[in-house]
Amino acid sequence: MDEYRTKGGAKAAIVGISSNIFLTIFNIIIGVTSGSYALISEGAHTLSDVATSIIAYLGFRIGQKPADEDHPLGHGRAEAIAGLVIVLFLTMVAYEIMSGAIYKILNPKLITTPSYFAAIMALIGIGVNICISRYIINLGKKIRSPAIVADGNHQKVDIFSSVAILVGVLASNSGYPLIDPIIGLIIGLFVLKTAYTIGKENIDNIMGKLPSKQLIKDIENAAVKTPQVQGAHNIKVEYLGSYSIVSLHIELNENMTLKESHKIVHKAQRNVLKKVPLVKSVTIHACPAGIEYNHNQEIDE
Repeated sequence: MDEYRTKGGAKAAIVGISSNIFLTIFNIIIGVTSGSYALISEGAHTLSDVATSIIAYLGFRIGQKPADEDHPLGHGRAEAIAGLVIVLFLTMVAYEIMSGAIYKILNPKLITTPSYFAAIMALIGIGVNICISRYIINLGKKIRSPAIVADGNHQKVDIFSSVAILVGVLASNSGYPLIDPIIGLIIGLFVLKTAYTIGKENIDNIMGKLPSKQLIKDIENAAVKTPQVQGAHNIKVEYLGSYSIVSLHIELNENMTLKESHKIVHKAQRNVLKKVPLVKSVTIHACPAGIEYNHNQEIDE
């Protein structure tokens, strides 16, 4: 699985970086030659995409590092931290785009009507970004990488940006040149909204929020399907983005010997690891069945 994730992360980085270099070069060149501020803004945005793809991949690779003495739970949170760094980049890019757009709106003499070359580039951008964002997001979900998914969602913003640019070029050439910087402002707002969404997801990740309640049920089901396990409770999950560390209690016959219960505990651990791919490590405590306990700690369920 680790090798599969490593290859998947490398693919996402290569696809994201190469496609955004292509879009950056042509967005800026055609934006300057056609006189489209919106397209130049999109070029700045795609340039930031190159940086965020690199950051996402670095976070992914660090998150792949195994547990060590200083990081006994592994390095999984590095991916969420990389996601937050991406948020900072997006916020700075949004500020630059929006401030430039507002300046042009307040100084309409600086506005020029873009040529239809900008519309052609917008159409190319729509097609490229649809393909790339879907590929990166799907790949990120398959390898359970918050950083790669964040980068894919960032890429998805460019689809709406390109559509907005296309509308702006058509409107500007119909006698409404003010539309072009307004579209630039809208692109900045799109970028800011994406920053908020990615930031919220990755903060939830760092805070250990469970991806779904179904995860608890899957862990319980895997444990209780072990022969002689009569129940499971006190399930606690340390969610680290691409994997989870789990502890739980299982209920066994109170007359069972320590040696017998020890064997069953290990079988239950193997079952959880085998049937719940998101779990990387599991610790199980055995309890006598039918006896109520006050564990004096919070439980997930």
